[in-house]
Amino acid sequence: MNTFQLLKASLMEPKKQAAVRIMTIGKILRFVFLFILVLTIASFIEFITGLNSVSGDLEGLLLYIEEIEVLLYPLAFLLLFVSTTLYHFIKISLFAWIGMGILKAVKRRGEYRHLWRTAALSVTFPTLLSLAAGFFTESEWLPLLISLLTLVYLYMAIKYYPKMPPQHK
Repeated sequence: MNTFQLLKASLMEPKKQAAVRIMTIGKILRFVFLFILVLTIASFIEFITGLNSVSGDLEGLLLYIEEIEVLLYPLAFLLLFVSTTLYHFIKISLFAWIGMGILKAVKRRGEYRHLWRTAALSVTFPTLLSLAAGFFTESEWLPLLISLLTLVYLYMAIKYYPKMPPQHK
């Protein structure tokens, strides 16, 4: 699967999300890093536009930012990329860990590494939805709703994992 096919699968195909568990980790990591890069670029644009609107009120701050923008923008982009990467990897890992509990509850076979790959795709649409909703609303319930949506995506993908073999006594 190429990156576009992974994106398509992450948005609307839980069966393919479950099938990604057997793909190499390199392809999944490439998808995750490209996704993080897109998130970082969107956040950086929001940072720049927000900085210009806030600094327009303070002339001294605007002058200072204009003097150091050669250093400010690359450093801000780098720090934003690193922090977004850290946050996204922790989020994927936590949802994979929760997915292990779901996997045991629905009696499906799988390992943490399989669930990590599936969770990497399951967080894509809710994260994009969160990014878009962040422009329109500032609800304190939004992170909870996005997390629940991610769990729904993960659960739908886990339903396609193979069943546990019957226990013989």
